[in-house]
Amino acid sequence: MSMNDPLGDMLTRIRNAQMRGKATVITPASKLRAWVLDVLIAEGYIRGYEPKTSAAGHAELEIQLKYSSGEPAIREVSRVSKPGRRVYAGVKEIPSVRNGLGISVVSTPKGVMSDANARAANVGGEVLCRVF
Repeated sequence: MSMNDPLGDMLTRIRNAQMRGKATVITPASKLRAWVLDVLIAEGYIRGYEPKTSAAGHAELEIQLKYSSGEPAIREVSRVSKPGRRVYAGVKEIPSVRNGLGISVVSTPKGVMSDANARAANVGGEVLCRVF
């Protein structure tokens, strides 16, 4: 079965694993997923990730989730730009999440970065997801 929204699938796996209190979650690997995970690591929402190979020989990413006194570091995660409706924003229109307490992950010509880094680099792009 083909997957229409791989990034949305990864975010849902993270959300579901944190609701169940899991320490790690496994998702199929892709460059975009790894770039988004790099942003989440830099912003302190997850501990890290490791590339793995499944028993069937498929590339996977094992994500180490982060908790603070039993509560997940990620309270909310939602997909903004979807395959059926892409959402683009110029540098002045990049949304801030909860007055800067959360982040928007933006895919720009200079790479995938958080909203604050995109504003600092003076670039806009596709708003992939919101994390709080």
